[in-house]
Amino acid sequence: MQAFSLQRGEITAFLSLVFVLLISFMAAMLESTVVQVSKNQKRLIADNAIFSIFGEYQNELLKNYEILAIDCSYGTCSSNEQNLLDHMYYYGTAGMEHNIQGIQYLSDQKGHAFKEQALQYMEQAYGISAVRELVGKTDIWEEQELQGEEASQRDQTVNRELDDFVKENQIILPEEDNPLPLVEELKQSSILELVLPEEFHLSAREIIPEEQASGRNLRRGRGSFYVRQGMNGIEERLLFQEYLLKKFSNATDIKGENRSLSYELEYMIGRKASDAENLEMVIKKLLAIRFGINYLYLQSDTKKQAEAEALALTLSTLAGLPAVSAVVKQALLAAWAFGESVVDLRSLLSGKKAALMKSNENWQLSLSSLTTLGTEEDMQDGMNAEEGITYEDYLRALLFLENDDELTVKALDRVEQNMRTEEKKDTFCVDSCVVKLRLQNTAEIRRGLTYQFPVYFGYE
Repeated sequence: MQAFSLQRGEITAFLSLVFVLLISFMAAMLESTVVQVSKNQKRLIADNAIFSIFGEYQNELLKNYEILAIDCSYGTCSSNEQNLLDHMYYYGTAGMEHNIQGIQYLSDQKGHAFKEQALQYMEQAYGISAVRELVGKTDIWEEQELQGEEASQRDQTVNRELDDFVKENQIILPEEDNPLPLVEELKQSSILELVLPEEFHLSAREIIPEEQASGRNLRRGRGSFYVRQGMNGIEERLLFQEYLLKKFSNATDIKGENRSLSYELEYMIGRKASDAENLEMVIKKLLAIRFGINYLYLQSDTKKQAEAEALALTLSTLAGLPAVSAVVKQALLAAWAFGESVVDLRSLLSGKKAALMKSNENWQLSLSSLTTLGTEEDMQDGMNAEEGITYEDYLRALLFLENDDELTVKALDRVEQNMRTEEKKDTFCVDSCVVKLRLQNTAEIRRGLTYQFPVYFGYE
């Protein structure tokens, strides 16, 4: 009987120990579950908050430029990162601590995020195939730029040789039927007055360079983020330039009435403060390209060569030095190419097409008409070449020949200014527009126990 009582006591102690262990295990499991659920809740709250603040993207920026970004100034004059954290708290993270580990602004790395989103939009809306036919033209654009530079150097050399001949031999070329003095005078005058059609209304708009994003010290982000690769390939460059052509105005396609500049693409190329200066810069670049095309054609046209040679011989003979006729001939050919280029530009700025390559059929200016170029007797408006190219086509070429980073920065200038003038967002700054954010969060689970976790969101 006593042995039985001892056995029952041992069983009771054992069961008690098992029960205590079971209760402890269940309590530990419950504690672990509570902690894990609390962690998940904190993560969910932080996720919902960051999703919510990125849902507050700048609507007009998306509507006008297809760009997603948070304006962290929220329409105020105060643009700082604390505004983002305050909005996190507003969306339910009160009690948590947020430390910004990484932040990227639209203007960082010379507008990399802006270009990235622009490319993404163009790929989705139009596809990379939209520019594949342009890829084969890029070599032509580069070749024409080089030809223009070489022709301009040749022109300078010829005119220098002619001046040396004239001074050395103390002769004076006759003025009658001699277009050379007039052409030299036109080269020194305003190119815009020479090429702009009568119906063209030259914009007087201008900006203050120091007020542009590219003219001030910009706020910079920090931290490392995924960077899209291959953005500087030929197809990507062309696709980004198509985006610029669609979103920004130029001298023959004005977009928006309240923009601070009317010739925005010209600004990206010329980088000057006024529309007039930027248009002049573009016209000079186009003049050089057209001059190269026309000068090379004249070197191959025997009939026009003979015309120039006959006039050169007449002028040099009347001056008493027939030996200079060869140099006068080349000077006349260069002057003739210049005059034809002026007429080409008039066609382009009138919305017409200029011939890509010259022939006897599409050549417009006679040698005799060169003596009235730029005068009241000048009636050359320029023809419309059906198989030619437009002013916008040439802008496409000039954009391709520019530095990509500079184009992106100048495009951001225009985005910022247009948001201020067109959308009345007076405090809008591209370096206040957040596109990516990484936070390190600390949340209290219970007294003495905290939980740290990261949260990331970005427009990608």
